Parts: sequence; C-alpha cells; structure tokens
Amino acid sequence: MAPRSSRSGARAVAARPAAGPSAGVRRPPSRSTDLALVAVFGALVCALAVAGAVPIGGPGVPVTLQTFGIVLCGAVLGPWRGALAAGLYLVLGLAGLPVFAGGASGLGVLAGPSAGFLLAYPVAALVTGLVARAVVRRGGRGLVPGLVVACALGGVGVVYAGGVPGMALGGGLSLRAAAVFCVRFLPGDVLKLVLAVLVTVPVHRAFPHLLGR
Repeated sequence: MAPRSSRSGARAVAARPAAGPSAGVRRPPSRSTDLALVAVFGALVCALAVAGAVPIGGPGVPVTLQTFGIVLCGAVLGPWRGALAAGLYLVLGLAGLPVFAGGASGLGVLAGPSAGFLLAYPVAALVTGLVARAVVRRGGRGLVPGLVVACALGGVGVVYAGGVPGMALGGGLSLRAAAVFCVRFLPGDVLKLVLAVLVTVPVHRAFPHLLGR
C-alpha cells in the first residue's frame, strides 16, 4: 500500500495545469498597443511632411517625404492600422494643424492640386498593408520582392491614381498634362520605395507577428 504522502503528491501534480503548450501561444496585440502604433506612425508622417518640401514648378505640388511615411504605415503596421495612421495624419491637417507640405493646413487644401494625393494616402496605406501582410505571412525568399510590389502598388499605383486626377482638377490641367507632370515625381518616389523596403524587411524579420491584423 502506497504511503498517503505519495498519493497526495500525485494528485497535486495531476491537478497542476500543464504549462508547456500555452507557453508558446502568441497573444494578439492589445488595443492600447494598436492605438500607440497608429499615433506614432501618424506623427511620423507629420514629421516627414514638414521636414522639407522641394518645389519643382508647375501647379504647385512639391516633392516631399510623405509617400515614404505612408508606405511605411502600411508595410509595417498592416492594412487597417496603416490606413488609420494615414487617416489620422489627414484629419490632423484638415483640422488646421500645419502638417501638410509647406506648412499648409485646413479644408482649403481640398481645392488645390495636391488634394488627390492627400485623399489617396489612407487607401495607399491600406493596399500596401494588404499585400505586405500576405507576403510576410508566406515568408521565404519572396519577402523582399513581395514588399517591393506592395510598396509600389500603394506608393505609386494608388497615390498616382488619386493624385493625377486631383492635380488636373485643382490645377486647371488636362488629365494628360497632369500625368506628364507627375512623371517628374517618379525618380524620387522610386528612391523612397526602396528606402521603405530597406526599413521594412529587418523590422518584419525581427518581429514576424507585427502584421497580425
């Protein structure tokens, strides 16, 4: 007959919850973390926008670092948090904070040639984030080229799809003339997209679950 102490010890071991399986469970990001990331990246876009604008003539749309910040929002945070960060930047500027290129602000910018670019930013971050999330989840050797495609679709495809008609409408140009003018932005935008990929790749390698939503 086994001693009473050994039987009670066996019951305690059996009743104790197993710690092994739950130790590796990844907890989803908290809402406070999401809000903090949205706020930080919204502030980053603000800082990049006011860091300096390079005028290139024409209808008054300068070269800025806004696109770099918008692409980072989507590629690093994912579609929904990225779009919220870009939307936060847009709302702050429309509310009167001088965070648009050249210190512009207020609803009056919606009547100008840069309105299409600004309104396209949240959609650009969303599209970039959707593609980036799929690429990061797949992993493997396709990470870098996949992120290049994600940043190009959002940072060039979506932004220009909104920016060119907006420039034509707000700048008094034909659609063709606005498209020809926007070709001047392409070299700088390509450099910004390459920089965004160079920043994003090590981030996702270090934090592979950052694009969880």
